[in-house]
Amino acid sequence: MYRANIARLAVDEGADEEQRGANEVTRTVIVRSERLPRRTFKVFVELEGMYRNMVEQLVLYAVGNNIAKFTRLKAERYREVRSLYPQLPSHYAYTACQDAAERAHSFLKLRKMGKARKPHPEVRGVSIWLDDHLWRAEGLTSVSLATHRGRVRVPVELNRHILRYVNRGWRLSSEAKVKLDHRDRRLVFYLTFRKEVSVYRPKNYIAVDVNENAEAALIDGVVYLLETGLSKITLGYYYRRKSVQEKYDRAYGPGSRPERKVFRRLGGNEGASRGR
Repeated sequence: MYRANIARLAVDEGADEEQRGANEVTRTVIVRSERLPRRTFKVFVELEGMYRNMVEQLVLYAVGNNIAKFTRLKAERYREVRSLYPQLPSHYAYTACQDAAERAHSFLKLRKMGKARKPHPEVRGVSIWLDDHLWRAEGLTSVSLATHRGRVRVPVELNRHILRYVNRGWRLSSEAKVKLDHRDRRLVFYLTFRKEVSVYRPKNYIAVDVNENAEAALIDGVVYLLETGLSKITLGYYYRRKSVQEKYDRAYGPGSRPERKVFRRLGGNEGASRGR
């Protein structure tokens, strides 16, 4: 079963995103790479710098021309941005347009509401957007990334979250994001998993009334009453704690260690009584 899921992970990675159902659930899982050699990490530092520059220029143009749609921004600026770094794979210019369009859309919305404090947004943190042409999962232990220096294989550290989604039949989406951890020389991947789910539609309802001493439920027109006597237990322990506190406060002072020890024991007894 484990090997089958690995194969499915690789096959479903490039699935057609237009075939999503109306009841699709998505989850994002963070996966960190192993610590990279300095020479390898330098490649991604260079890539991050070029990607940041493209996003900054696209955001300025989009905000200055009131563009909030990715399709329009790509149509007007893709070729110029692509020519900035011809050594980069062309799809980085494509994903940079997506990134910039989303940033511009959020800023223009804030400006329309009168909440924008600056004339244009600042590009501070950068997560590099990836599509299925720029990355691919090689099983569960490594990721292959397209860069200006060719494809670079990056080993990743497995965690229980990604294994849980893979083993439960979730499909790895074709889009992803990657961020650089400059302190540890690692890459941080944000992977998206998708799964088709069926909507649960209840056939009927049960009315339940919860009170201090009893719980009542209406099932098929018949009322069922369950007596708990919870108030007697609660009040009994309340008076007992009060007497213990008065006794130990007089003998040892407020908040003494013997007093706290007795209270811990009383708290455990009260919880056990409620469970019964």
